[in-house]
Amino acid sequence: MRAMETVFSPSHFRAISNHHNFSLTREQAKLSSPNQKICKVNKKFVVCCCESSKPISQNGFYRRDVVLFAIGASVASVFPVEGSRADEEVKMAPIVDDLNAYSYLIPLELPSKKFSFKWVESRKPERYSSAAPLSPNARLRIVSERVDFIDNLILSITIGPPNPTFLKSTDKSTWEAKDVADSVLNDKSALRVTSAQKMAESSVLDAHTSEIDGEPYWYYEYLVRKSPTKTMQDSNIFRHYLAASVERDGFLYTLNASTLSKQWDMMGPVLEKTVASFRLLPPTENYVPPGKDPWRFW
Repeated sequence: MRAMETVFSPSHFRAISNHHNFSLTREQAKLSSPNQKICKVNKKFVVCCCESSKPISQNGFYRRDVVLFAIGASVASVFPVEGSRADEEVKMAPIVDDLNAYSYLIPLELPSKKFSFKWVESRKPERYSSAAPLSPNARLRIVSERVDFIDNLILSITIGPPNPTFLKSTDKSTWEAKDVADSVLNDKSALRVTSAQKMAESSVLDAHTSEIDGEPYWYYEYLVRKSPTKTMQDSNIFRHYLAASVERDGFLYTLNASTLSKQWDMMGPVLEKTVASFRLLPPTENYVPPGKDPWRFW
């Protein structure tokens, strides 16, 4: 059975202003009824869900409840933003991909600016073995992508094995965030050039590690030079990226969020919330491991 990526309807979500932050305990996260609603408020955004689903473990948690509990826990602390930008109110919705077992929050609206995002699903979720490669060696592949063509925004999920040139140890607890960034960016390049030339395409501005639920998540910010276009003749054009990577079963799962550098002041804080919300989920029966032989049906 092919799993589908789930985006909860905007009718399930409501941005709440002038509301004090509150935390959600494990006991509060358990539902006495599958139709009850869970809400999580954190730094001026709220996600709510009243969808029911089958339990994923014996402790009574429901899959989408776990999603909301996990992704709301530390979003504001991963990419700290100072001043008025941190107070920007954002309507966001959880996206869940059961096929690859991950979730994140996608921005829907900026109410204070009367701005709505115009996302298009340019690549539907698919297994690693059939996904489009990003480079000639076909190591890193896009398994899902959403694009706002009007506002020049891209959210993509890539999966690929660690590059041994940068991550020599098999012990991920020893990996540095900068090395993880270099591993992903080197395999992301589509040019048939040397590693040094590939790394010259991009510039890592910041990299750090956070531990979430006992797993290291590596966060990094980088710029990639763009070629001039008919509408933008300036040769000094960059895409500004934020990314989060996490390892599972010998593969790096990465969420990349980007916009043009000239839009960073407005879009940067929103993309920070999206990237900080990225989480791996407990696999379900729909999960397909990246290393699974595509010709085996058991």
